[in-house]
Amino acid sequence: MADNMGNMGSGPRPATNGVMEAVNCVIYLMEKIPMSLILLFARIGVGAVFLVSAQTKVVDWSVIDALTFNLTLGDNTFVLFEYEYALPILPFELAAYMATYAESLLPLLLFVGLFTRFAALALLGMTLVIQFLVYPGHWPEHAFWAGALLLIMARGPGIFSVEHWLGRALAGR
Repeated sequence: MADNMGNMGSGPRPATNGVMEAVNCVIYLMEKIPMSLILLFARIGVGAVFLVSAQTKVVDWSVIDALTFNLTLGDNTFVLFEYEYALPILPFELAAYMATYAESLLPLLLFVGLFTRFAALALLGMTLVIQFLVYPGHWPEHAFWAGALLLIMARGPGIFSVEHWLGRALAGR
């Protein structure tokens, strides 16, 4: 319907101040999410991906066995590394042990927040190997892992970490 000037309308009506205030309020609240909480969830989430992978390669995985380098790899692990993963440079037996121990130990470092940036860097390296040499078609999944790992590398572990508390103790606070 035309207005008294003959115009048929000027497009969608702008949002009312109340709607914009509500949107801005929600954005304000989201911006207040502590970075340390985001980093904690990133560390746990990406670490769990790798730890679960390690557990599928091992007979009766345990933290003690991982920390004492006493993991027993399953026969299927060697078959996977020889035929499916087939890395071009390393012997499959060595690759199987290296990947399994990396997937077992590095997530533990992420979980507690110790040597966090270095653990994230190593897992990013594994992610790149997986992406380019093993499963190139799984890039969306790998991009998600890489994003979390890059965030951890850039920002560190946050306050919910051994690193934070060690730093405070060493600084005398």
